[in-house]
Amino acid sequence: MNGFDKVVGSYEEALAGLSDGMTVISGGFGLCGIPEGLIAQIRRMGVRELTVVSNNCGVDGFGLGVLLEDRQIRKVIASYVGENKLFEQQLLNGDIEVELTPQGTLAEKIRAGGAGIPAFFTATGYGTPVGEGKEVRHFNGRPFILEEAITGDFAIVKAWKADRYGNAIYRHTAQNFNPMAATAGRITVMEVEEIVEPGELEPSQIHTPGIYVNRLVLGRFEKRIEQRTVRAG
Repeated sequence: MNGFDKVVGSYEEALAGLSDGMTVISGGFGLCGIPEGLIAQIRRMGVRELTVVSNNCGVDGFGLGVLLEDRQIRKVIASYVGENKLFEQQLLNGDIEVELTPQGTLAEKIRAGGAGIPAFFTATGYGTPVGEGKEVRHFNGRPFILEEAITGDFAIVKAWKADRYGNAIYRHTAQNFNPMAATAGRITVMEVEEIVEPGELEPSQIHTPGIYVNRLVLGRFEKRIEQRTVRAG
């Protein structure tokens, strides 16, 4: 990787420096747009005591769910436990710490972290367990709670196309949490389906500018569907 060229040759190089106890922010929503190759590499590395920030934690046996199998995750900051039985079991058994956050608040916490905003006030969660212990202020007669921003040691994201400088485009709903996550990592690693030369992507179509991307790797994807349904015969 030289100068503006962000491309690395392997998943090992892409996640070099990730170690025990770090915070990883992951893009994706369910199994849509998840950086599945980077997640698999984290599993192969065997790093432990991770704090993972993501909308949810994948499903049993795929996505972030594979990191639960070897107890690599200490804490999850998410909005949804969802359809992951192992995640639910570890939560109920007290084997993992889970900080449940309303989905919009989670997205804004990540976006604020990437924008250098340390905290913000929101009405969401006031008067519920989400707001317990948090500062409350009133604006125009309405109560708001203070939420702190989130940043990570690493951010892992998945895009559709990127040029070698890291300027990236997401495809349809796979955009989801990826653009926010990409801004909030001290080191942002992006895996993509296709790498093109600078100038080949229309500037007005870029979702994540390359300035946010530190490492870019050409990925291999299964693109598993969370719940496959077919019409009755």
